[in-house]
Amino acid sequence: MEQADAVLAEDTRRAGLLCSRCGLNVRRFISCHNFNEQEKLPDILNALKKGERLALISDAGMPVLADPGYRLVRACRQEGIPVTVIPGPCAAVTALVGSGIPPQPFVFFGFLPRGAGDIAATLERFSGTGAALVFYERKDRLEETLRIALEKLGDREVCVARELTKIHEEYILFRLSEGLPKKEILGELTVIIGPSEKTERTSESEAVAILEEEVQSGGTPKAAAKRAQKRVSGWSARELYALLVARS
Repeated sequence: MEQADAVLAEDTRRAGLLCSRCGLNVRRFISCHNFNEQEKLPDILNALKKGERLALISDAGMPVLADPGYRLVRACRQEGIPVTVIPGPCAAVTALVGSGIPPQPFVFFGFLPRGAGDIAATLERFSGTGAALVFYERKDRLEETLRIALEKLGDREVCVARELTKIHEEYILFRLSEGLPKKEILGELTVIIGPSEKTERTSESEAVAILEEEVQSGGTPKAAAKRAQKRVSGWSARELYALLVARS
């Protein structure tokens, strides 16, 4: 970074302190975060076209992955401006590697949507992919998010990794059906939900038979589809509901 004409940073004060502690002499910092990245692009691109060398860093973790930088990198590629990436720490990948949950394939969401309905729709869309699901979450939303995950994904392995690479690093392993352990979970959290442990997609005829059993148990068609989803493999509750409606 000492060779850069300027360093783009989310928080210039925090970046300055970090560089000072590392003994790095930075010529100048430019504020670049989620709320001003788009408006800063023209000036940044002009500087690069004039031959200036700019570096991009984030407050923590890897730029672009749930941090600013995507718009800038995309704009540089479109303008033919070379971009060199020096890999840095990434909480999502670190948590996945340390969890012991099958890592390939995996889907990374960054932060899930805020609304419960949107969380449910997002998770359900990936319920039958066979992928581990990786996302960041706040401690005050964690319990509700895991409850929704159990409803939409069925019972699976889960790991909550907190304070990665820090003094209080911890990997908390349990199953969705067990619920969040009764302990205070503090710090920055990364959640890994394992893939479905059912390896083959349930045939349509078997899914229909299970749906019919659940319909006989009572409740609305949507409730029957949700119950059936926990008994089949490779079907989302939405797909089962559509199957039920098509046969009615």
